[in-house]
Formats: sequence, structure tokens, C-alpha cells
Amino acid sequence: MVGSPVNPVEILHRWRSSKRLALDFDRLACWEVADNGRSRAFNITPDNAADVVRHKTDLFLSLLDDLHNFPVKSSVFLESLWNLWLPLAMQLATEKQSLSRTLIQGILGVQGTGKTTLCQVLTLILGKLGYSTVSLSLDDLYKTYADRQNLQKADPRLIWRGPPGTHDIDLGISVLDKLCASKTAELTAFDSPKIEIPRFEKSAWGGAGDRSQSELICGADIVLFEGWFVGVNPVADARLNEFLAAAPFPISTEGDCQFARDMNAKLHDYLPLWKRLDRLMVLYPRDYRFSQVWRNQAEREMMAAGKSGMSEAEINRFVEYFWKALHPELYIQSMLEGDGVHLLVEILADRAIGKVCRAIDLKSSL
Repeated sequence: MVGSPVNPVEILHRWRSSKRLALDFDRLACWEVADNGRSRAFNITPDNAADVVRHKTDLFLSLLDDLHNFPVKSSVFLESLWNLWLPLAMQLATEKQSLSRTLIQGILGVQGTGKTTLCQVLTLILGKLGYSTVSLSLDDLYKTYADRQNLQKADPRLIWRGPPGTHDIDLGISVLDKLCASKTAELTAFDSPKIEIPRFEKSAWGGAGDRSQSELICGADIVLFEGWFVGVNPVADARLNEFLAAAPFPISTEGDCQFARDMNAKLHDYLPLWKRLDRLMVLYPRDYRFSQVWRNQAEREMMAAGKSGMSEAEINRFVEYFWKALHPELYIQSMLEGDGVHLLVEILADRAIGKVCRAIDLKSSL
């Protein structure tokens, strides 16, 4: 194979300006197989690397006019596009071809790991490949404001939405089942029943949030189901108690420990929902505490744009509340040790993509 491995970002920057060199394809083909973990994750071999590059290149060039709302000048964005989003979309399209129903891709990631951007870009790419996509967030399944007020009266610890127990699990199961049924029935676009996709408005009730008007669709080939604990299973009581005995920050009191135990127990209710997932990927920060930094950055950007936002102290309490419910150091690690994760994507401090590998390589890559 001619050429040497090179980070594709410099090539993509040139391509945006319609400047292409003869060796670009060879160098990109070398890059595709230079990382064993990523190449295995996306089934790229020396034999098919050239074809993969051609396919990714065609998709990249076809997307240029559709990415005006994204930071295409950012090297982090372009690197994520080439190394993760494009090959992942191609993989999902291939897997959908073997199913006679909707494919459900679960996406687990703590705050700030880029779940929303991932879903938006995947939707664009999959559209270019001829597949309809709908994004569903765990947030969209929150119980109504009135129901959550009643929950808080029964359990004053539920001061914010988010932890296990604040979602309408039956609603999620119903929506996913309807989406799968819509692609197995022999229906045309004219007689296919509309499916209501729940949506949640976070700004309602002074930021407490409430259900908003549902989105009506006829169905979708692929569902991108994302959330901060999508697919997370409860851990054994003995392991949880051993973890809590070390009092990891921000868990500091016996009350915090009991809250963690109760939230762990609530995860059992979500298992029927997780069974609907065909695949699960984990967006894994190298340090889970990055999410607090990212949330503060996002809030400052919102306030600089003239929008209301929380203070740094308020954000820190908010994020730490999630950590008290399901501590990422325990739950994400336990997920990576199990057999339910298909793809791991490491997120670095600047939100760039680090390691990408399949489940079978998780233990050796972390």
C-alpha cells in the first residue's frame, strides 16, 4: 500500500477547499488500518481499506453543503466525522439491511459527551445512505411535571429530574415496539399509522421541564436512543456496598449511600426497556469529571449568547446529584466489563475522539 499513515484532518481541511492530492487516498487507506482497535470495530482490513476510503470520501463530499450548522472548521469535528460518525453510519446501514424491522441503537454517555451532535450527524449521513432515522432521548421519556411533583412529595430526595424512577418506562417500551412494528407490517406511506414520538421541553415550569407536543412520524429505519444511563444495568449489592464503603466523591453521608442503593434498585425497572436495544455504544470520558467542566463551558456559552443559565455552583450541585444517583466510576466500568456493550468510544478532555474499539477488546484497551 503506497503512502504512510497520516491524521486525516489535514486532508479533510484541504478537501473542503477543493484541493486534493493524488496520494490522499493511499494515505487515508493506511490510516484506516493503522489503529487495530478502530479497524476491528468497523471491520476494516488491508483488503477493503481502499473501498472504505472511497465510500467515506463520497459521503464526506456529499455532506459538505449540509454541515453549515456544525463547526466544520474545527479539527475535533472533522476528526470525529472521519474516525467515528462516517464508519458508524456505514456499519448501522449494513446491519439494518439484515433486519426486517427497525434497528435500535442505544447510546450511553454522561453529560457533555456529544450525544446530541452524534445523533444529528448520524441522521444526516444515514439520510445520504437512504435510511430514515429518528432520535429518542431518555429525557423525552420523563414523567410529566405533575407526576414528578407527586414523586418528590413521596421522596423529597428527587429534587431534580434525571435519576431512575423519573421516567415513564412503559411509554418508552410502547414507542420502540410501535416503531419496530411499523417496519415489519406491509403498509404503504399512505396507510401507515402515525407514531407519536414523545418530546420534552426542559425550560417549562421554570426549568423543571414538562412534556411538549409529540412528534408524529410514519416510522423509521433506525432509532438512535440516547441518554446518560441508557442500557445501564444494576450492580450486585455486594459490589455496590464495597464501592460505597470508600465514599467516592460526591457521596459522603449514609443518606447519600442509601440514595445510591435505592437508585440501583430502581434500575431493575428499566431492564425491559433495555431489552429493546439491538446495539449499545458507550461514550466514555477518560475522566468522568470532565462532564462537569463541559457542562460549565456550555452554560457560559449560553449566557454569553444572552440566554439564562445556572451559576457554576448550581451546575456543580446538579451534576454531582447525578453522580450520587449512579456514580459513573462504578456503573460505566461495570458496563464495560459485561457483554452488553458493542462499541466503546473514548472522549478526551477537549472532546476529541480517543480510542474506539469493539466490546471484545474493551478489557485490553482500557
